Formats: sequence, structure tokens, C-alpha cells
Amino acid sequence: MKNLVQQLLDHLTLERRGENLFRGESHDVGSPNVFGGQVLGQALVAASGTVADRRAHSLHAYFLLPGDKQAPIDYEVDRIRDGRSYATRRVVAVQHGRPIFNLSASFKTPEEGVAHQFEMPVVPAPESLLNTAELARQAARAPTRAVKFLTTERPIEFRPVAPSDPFAPQPSPPSRAFWIRARAPLPDDPILHQAMLAYASDFSLLATAMLPHALSFVLGTVHAASIDHAMWFHRDFRMDEWLLYAMDSPSSADGRGFSRGNLFSRDGRLVASVAQEGVIRRVR
Repeated sequence: MKNLVQQLLDHLTLERRGENLFRGESHDVGSPNVFGGQVLGQALVAASGTVADRRAHSLHAYFLLPGDKQAPIDYEVDRIRDGRSYATRRVVAVQHGRPIFNLSASFKTPEEGVAHQFEMPVVPAPESLLNTAELARQAARAPTRAVKFLTTERPIEFRPVAPSDPFAPQPSPPSRAFWIRARAPLPDDPILHQAMLAYASDFSLLATAMLPHALSFVLGTVHAASIDHAMWFHRDFRMDEWLLYAMDSPSSADGRGFSRGNLFSRDGRLVASVAQEGVIRRVR
């Protein structure tokens, strides 16, 4: 598993090609195009590479075109503003001369202030749960491309709190939770932990909006793609320690699904929040 995590770390380490220009290679997760979480993580690394002594506290991104897994991605950073407490960056990801993604990120210096948070849901401990690959191997009826995708071991481990059968989905409420963690120890660089969480946050979030409709990526019953993605980093965390990713979907309408997520450290601190809207269309 250490090699899987190192491969992801390598893909989140960008080549600097100028003061505000970075290049990243693609990491194939088995999807038809570049995985959106990869572009999120790499763009955040690029933006962070132009900011000193401040940490990202939020990002807002739009996916414009499908990415080509066989081609590198160039990240062009615009240094919008450097204030006394906050800094703002805009990043455009470019392939084959066309923008495929853009991101705005805000950075700030730490400070003391008022504090409150939602309580973490009460759920079973991660040690009592199986991960998604183990569950898929149990549920698989026959070897298929979908089975291979679901049973592939990944650098981030996902352990669902209330597992469902991906090969026979049933309508269910639009909420669920996973324990997530990198499968090997990580360096102490906080930017790397933020980038890896951005990468992981794109897994399963839009699919939460499909739960009431019994739609499934793996059965080919739906065409789905992320439109936008936003994150807020509230408190320090480590991606090599368990985080609870609690997701819900308040609405699906007009061919779009909207999902949210809160991420809690194991000791109950709310460390990050996520929101995403994506295309959801039944395959006819």
C-alpha cells in the first residue's frame, strides 16, 4: 500500500516551469477521463506554491472540459491579491491549449477567534468496518469491468458506515458516511494533506445524490459528471489519520444533483466541509 500512496504523492508533486506555471501528470483511477479530485489537488498545490506563510482556507472550482489522461496538465496561477491577512489566487488548468478547469483559492494567516461546530455523527469505529474493495469482492456476481474498478486497491481507503450493494442498488435516503484515510504515513507538509483531502473529497460525493433513485455508476444506468466543487478548511488535520466523511444531498432537479459533506477527525473536530453540484442524467 505504501507504493500506492507514494504514487499519489508523486502525482501531487508538480514540476515548476515558471514563476506562476506548474505542470502535473495524470493518475489513472479507472475512469474514462482525468479524475476530478486529481485536478482539484494539483490546482491547490499550484496555488499554494505561490503563497508564503499562509494556509488555504477555501477553494471554489469549475470543471469545464473532460481531461485527457494521456497528456500532462499545465496550471497557470494568477496572483490576484496579497493582503495583510488574506491572499487570493486563481488557477486555470490547461490541456492541448484549452482550459479544462478553473479554481479560486483563498489563503490566510492563523488567528484566534470565536469557535463552534456541528457535532460529529455517532457511528461505528473504522476498525469494525470493511473497505469498499473488500465489500465489492463479496458482492461481485461475476468478473466485469465494473468489478475490477470497484475492487482495485487505492491510496485512500474508504470504509462505508452503512454499506450498500453497488450491483443491486435500492432507493434509500440521500445521506451516508465513510471513514477515510491514506494507507501509509505521510510527510508533515500541511499543504500536502489539504491537497490529498481535496483529491479524496471527489470520491462518492455526487453519487450520494443518486441514492434515492437507485442509480449506479457501475451499472451504467446514469451519466454523471461534476460541474463544480467547493471546500472549506476549518481546522488542522492529517490525511494519514482516520477522518469521518459524512455526506448528504439536499436536492436533485433539472438534471443536476447537489451534495454536501462534512469531515471530522476521529476525536470529533470538524476539519473541513465540501459542496458539489453535478450532472445526473438517466441513460436511456
